[in-house]
Amino acid sequence: MALKYGLISVDDHVVEAPDTWTKRMSKPKFGEDIPQIVRGNDGADQWVVEQKPVGMPGVAHAGAAMRDRVDEPQRWEDVPKITYVPSERLKAMDLDRVDVSVLYPNAGGLAGETFGKIADPALELACVQAYNDWLVDDWAKASPRLVPQCLIPIAPVDEAVKEMKRAVERGHRGVVMPAIPMHLKDVPHINEPVWDPIWRTASELDVPICFHAGASKRIQFPAYKDLTPGLASALEAMTRPVSSVIVIANFLFSKILLRYPKLKVIMSESSLTWVAYVIETADHQFERQRLHLEGYAKFPSQMAADNCYFTGWYDRMGIETRHSIGVNSILWATEFPLGTSSWPSTRDFLTRSFEGVPEDERNQILAGTAASVYKVAM
Repeated sequence: MALKYGLISVDDHVVEAPDTWTKRMSKPKFGEDIPQIVRGNDGADQWVVEQKPVGMPGVAHAGAAMRDRVDEPQRWEDVPKITYVPSERLKAMDLDRVDVSVLYPNAGGLAGETFGKIADPALELACVQAYNDWLVDDWAKASPRLVPQCLIPIAPVDEAVKEMKRAVERGHRGVVMPAIPMHLKDVPHINEPVWDPIWRTASELDVPICFHAGASKRIQFPAYKDLTPGLASALEAMTRPVSSVIVIANFLFSKILLRYPKLKVIMSESSLTWVAYVIETADHQFERQRLHLEGYAKFPSQMAADNCYFTGWYDRMGIETRHSIGVNSILWATEFPLGTSSWPSTRDFLTRSFEGVPEDERNQILAGTAASVYKVAM
């Protein structure tokens, strides 16, 4: 597929249809625990799983498509069609001059954490499979411009591996999972060898593992109770991306990337400016504490360059640090339809962010690396 606009957005979100799960899961087996939309006494709709609210500020994260982007739709009939109808989404992409959109969940959690909290492994797996099938059948088949990424159950790991293989065979080109699964349920630390089959399988299938910022609220500063909704939302929009500092720092010291040198790790909605700090500080600590004597064959900066990718969407100062991060380690996104999205003015953001950047570097960041990672023909 030849690119028309020169932009592959690696972090956009679908809005799941009301029947995404009810149409695909067994009512006799799972009953009212199936993910669904319910209308409250106040007239507002909300997604519930296991008959408990998901905890979204509305029925969808769709602020960018609303008349006022600080609002979220409270009833399904208020959700803009450009967020949940694939043919309309393609029009929204053309308006913003985006060639390809790589898709993450919405009600399923920004990184699938909605289902990672489920204690019943059969219910968790059924929810994940229903989402994965819906994303291929309703979105990916609508256009090659819509790139699906699968969810996997957190536990047990052997079921996660089976579902990853099944989903990739169906056409998924990335694997979305919460970066701190032990914050969601009682499972081993993500550095434990029990998770190795996931890293090994992703490496063998040549699909990236994608960690979306915000999947764990416990590493974000809680909003003060007296903040207005707008201020609380702004605070979350700031603390969500930089929470990825903790995630990537752990990966650089965990030896996972040494055991699986072909593993690709994507930090979505990460922003960029802090990345240079993390890489430099990790190398400094590595040298100061002589970690090379503890079996590390690479410095953290080498592991970051070989295995890790970071995502910008408004970053000007971050682009100035691109050579410290590595041009080939930077991806770009619009974040549509989240309220923090650059849509529909992405070209204005690009003009500001890439002023003075050589064309070859700009093209690599906006499309070249993403095309390689997600196997998009250019």
